[in-house]
Amino acid sequence: MLEQLPSELPVKVMSFNIAHGRGMNGRTDLEATAQTIEEAGAELIGLQEVDRFFSDRSFFEDQVAWLSERLGMYAAYGANLDLDPEEAERPRRQYGNAVLSKYPIRFSRNHLLTQVMEDFGNDEQRGVLETVIDLDGIYISFFCTHLALKDAELAVSIDELVAIAGKTNFPRIIIGDFNAPPSHIQMKKLTRHFADVYSQLNKSDAYTYPAPFMNAITGEQSVPVTRIDYIFIDPAFEAAGGFVIETAVSDHLPIVAQLTVKGARSRKAQVQVQGI
Repeated sequence: MLEQLPSELPVKVMSFNIAHGRGMNGRTDLEATAQTIEEAGAELIGLQEVDRFFSDRSFFEDQVAWLSERLGMYAAYGANLDLDPEEAERPRRQYGNAVLSKYPIRFSRNHLLTQVMEDFGNDEQRGVLETVIDLDGIYISFFCTHLALKDAELAVSIDELVAIAGKTNFPRIIIGDFNAPPSHIQMKKLTRHFADVYSQLNKSDAYTYPAPFMNAITGEQSVPVTRIDYIFIDPAFEAAGGFVIETAVSDHLPIVAQLTVKGARSRKAQVQVQGI
């Protein structure tokens, strides 16, 4: 019943570049990744650098299926790399973004972004995974992305991301690893369209990269020095809080935000997904 739905609906979201489960100690441990997600209590999670049958670096595991089963969550995947297997009997080797959700995922689509080839930098194919999630009868659009290190490609990708997200009428959340700090011109351009949750919460110095770690053998130490992982929202959401999780299970620190969907009752009254 609509009258039983609160006027504001809370949801906890996370962005986490999991580095295919490889920790700062160089070991791949997907259980440690799962525990980090579980302990955060996040309900909608966007993951970057997720393998499916990719190579021995992740034990040829379908990491999406494994995490979905381990955490008891719905899952969607967007393969930005889709390669022939090393051996004919194996599945295709894939690498990309994933969404895990406590709530049903009603729709998903992966959008490959335009590559800008240069003589330097990583020419990896990038993408945006778009999902529509049924939040107790309220549909929201949840986007997960991992963008390029190259400025020219980042500029193109931001324009494409804004265009993709602009095609939905549902409340929008965009999360991911943008490989750029808040001061970058392209991040400032994106904030003309969507609010940076951590800036709203006065947490702009909540650094996410690299993860803190002390190498016991060499004595080398890393500490977070920049924020390149983000949660963006449109005006349908309000940010109530957020935190960065200090962990060495990846080279990135996961970020969490507590959001509320404003006007939940009225949004539930007329929910319809078109073209799905």
